[in-house]
Amino acid sequence: MKPTIAITIGDFNGIGPEVTLKSIASPTIKKNIRPVLIGSFDIFKHFVKMFKLDIELEATDKLSTKIKNGVVPVLTIHPATSKSIQLGKISPDSGVCAGMAIEHAIKLCLSKEVDAMVTAPVSKEALHFAGYNFPGQTEMLAMLTRSERVTMMLLSKTMRVALATVHIPIKKVSENLFIDRIIEKLETVSSSLKNDLGIKNPSIAVLGLNPHAGENGAIGSEENEIIIPAIKKAREKGISASGPFPADGFFASGAYKNYDAILAMYHDQGLIPLKMTGFDEGVNFSAGLKIIRTSPDHGTAFDIAGKKIANPGSMISALQLAASIIEQRKK
Repeated sequence: MKPTIAITIGDFNGIGPEVTLKSIASPTIKKNIRPVLIGSFDIFKHFVKMFKLDIELEATDKLSTKIKNGVVPVLTIHPATSKSIQLGKISPDSGVCAGMAIEHAIKLCLSKEVDAMVTAPVSKEALHFAGYNFPGQTEMLAMLTRSERVTMMLLSKTMRVALATVHIPIKKVSENLFIDRIIEKLETVSSSLKNDLGIKNPSIAVLGLNPHAGENGAIGSEENEIIIPAIKKAREKGISASGPFPADGFFASGAYKNYDAILAMYHDQGLIPLKMTGFDEGVNFSAGLKIIRTSPDHGTAFDIAGKKIANPGSMISALQLAASIIEQRKK
């Protein structure tokens, strides 16, 4: 049986529908996954025609309805039509549609009607216009699934990067780092590496916050006061954590190749090197979530929306990772 994966529409003014449709049209996804599109049938149909893709869509109200083999079911959760599309622009309609699609996909996952969900890129600004006041999709998913310990982890062929803090201003990073938070992140990542990725004895590298990892307090105290004690306590719990490492030398020297995952202290510290080495294949995974959720590691790319040049590689990888985790959890 192919795994059934719900794919949310994302922001329909961006490249979300394009990379989604290109992905499900690819032979690899057709062969191994049963996709279910969540959003607007009219909009998906519009983009299938626009991009001249060999996909047959069918509108349905419920997944229990029998759908002909090879046909992709679409659940319409918002009355947006092709007339609602404003390529490359922020609009409340796209935010409402994107938010409602996420909510509906979560319900399908929790009710076991689908095995996992993959979220297409959204505009945080459009979501905020629509009344969804979350820093990002990960935080929204955590709250709506009542998952207490969720860690954003980005994966590529070269590295896996988890984040101690996510969508907060740089000036607030230090005040949001605590010993218990870092221990919790290490526990969540270690557990996910074992249960979701099948790594028996995972090793995790922890980055320092300051240049040169603080140089023993000469360039900041966070390493000595927070990060080192957290690593020590995590190791006492049986977690193979090492560090803190100066981020620049750690990535430049290739030291990341010696670890199964990396815990970065803030968003750009970990994601710049990951995206530089694997932008078209990177996947965002919500470790610790009660359901399985992945997404491509890029944004809405409003500047190329509708130009037919968006690369679906990251979305294909997100679907493949979701399918792999579904299989791993069955074991």
